[in-house]
Amino acid sequence: MKVAVYAIAKNESKHVARWSGSALDADHIILLDTGSTDNTVPYAEAIGVTVHTQVFDPWRFDDARNASLALVPEDVDYCIALDLDEVLVPGWRDALEKAHAAGWTRPRYQYTWSWNPDGSPGLVYGGDKIHARHGYYWKHPVHEVITPIGEETQGWVDLQIEHHPDHTKSRSQYLPLLALSVEEDPDDDRNAYYYARELMFAGQYTESVREFQRYLSLPRATWDAERSKAMRFLAQLQPARAEHWLLRATAEAPHRREPWVDLADHYHIHKNWALCLGASLRALSITEKPLEYLCESEAWGSKPYDLCALAAYWLGDSHLAWEMGKEALNIEPNNERLQNNLKFYLTTRPNKSR
Repeated sequence: MKVAVYAIAKNESKHVARWSGSALDADHIILLDTGSTDNTVPYAEAIGVTVHTQVFDPWRFDDARNASLALVPEDVDYCIALDLDEVLVPGWRDALEKAHAAGWTRPRYQYTWSWNPDGSPGLVYGGDKIHARHGYYWKHPVHEVITPIGEETQGWVDLQIEHHPDHTKSRSQYLPLLALSVEEDPDDDRNAYYYARELMFAGQYTESVREFQRYLSLPRATWDAERSKAMRFLAQLQPARAEHWLLRATAEAPHRREPWVDLADHYHIHKNWALCLGASLRALSITEKPLEYLCESEAWGSKPYDLCALAAYWLGDSHLAWEMGKEALNIEPNNERLQNNLKFYLTTRPNKSR
């Protein structure tokens, strides 16, 4: 089995050593530099990375990634698209041998996207950027995806990749590139969803509402988790209709915790304790955590227990409030508010003035 790790980079000198160090077991480590003005290129070359340079004008992520993929030798079995802010967890090569033995063209693996304040994994989902050398290409100007040509075979391996994001990077290029993505393929539901979300991030709320609603009307927009998330965004964008959109979100994906937690939080804000209790209990009845990027750590942390405890307390059920408060505190033992709440549930009765 031959493996190549490949990437594109621009001004990533502070990440090069960590990135390449995690990939030392690869047969090839290939970097396409797209115009760095720092020391990315000499640093990478000094530690043995094969470096090529190419500037893309106009810039598109798919063009750059396809160019970097073309640099991978033809006899490689697996290509790992590993960004400079990502690392392979030790043991990855042995895990990949399983996929090679099974003949899979697209091994799937655990991907940690974000981290909680205490250093524990936050958002974790199934990664899909390891692929066979032949029969794949990158598609879309931004939020690009590795796309098969013809049939592919997938399977899960015990391999992990971690993302350690650089929050200083600008997102300024995302919005125009997403607008281009939608222009090129207006029926692509994924592009429409990301474009609507980026419009919201940019403060273009009217345009965002319009694009989220267009997304929901697309025939290809069938993934219930993403549709539900779009409705939850619309609840934020149209606060006067928040309950409407959150109820639609729970109806769209009743098997997911996230919309129920948002709905419970909405009722908590409006002090509708009976409905808050019902929504939070419904959220907690969902115990199977999906390995997808739309699975949010907040919904699987202390929040649903906390909301349930607050609602139970105000409804006069001190025992349930204490039980749920204890569960919330078990998840966040250093949270001072949760500590105080647990004591409060035991020593006081509901007071409408609080």
